[in-house]
Amino acid sequence: MSLKVGDIITFTRTFTVRDVELFIGISGDEGIHHVSPDEQGRRVIQGLLTATLPTKVGGDHNVLARTMNFEFFRPVFTGDTISCEVKIEKFERQENDRTAITATFTCENQNGKEVLQGLFSGVIL
Repeated sequence: MSLKVGDIITFTRTFTVRDVELFIGISGDEGIHHVSPDEQGRRVIQGLLTATLPTKVGGDHNVLARTMNFEFFRPVFTGDTISCEVKIEKFERQENDRTAITATFTCENQNGKEVLQGLFSGVIL
């Protein structure tokens, strides 16, 4: 395994109207702010859709999450580009031949404003 404590992994994504529509279909989260554009023509991205950024990094490394904590600071809108930085905080082999992992993450929009932070932990399959 190439991950180690202190590693930082980044991922960036720009959210689209189509992303919101697909997530509505999957989640059923069709609040008016997700369906109707604001005065600038933007829709608000669902919080859990924004939270797919750190889960994507976990998925890239075959993490089976056991705990996920999210703290949302401001809305994300269609057209926003969000950068997610995941830092490996704990990484250790367990007796059952699995590897436990704990990571923290911070997500910022294209203006450098923090939109989401949190933590996930689990095991690597």
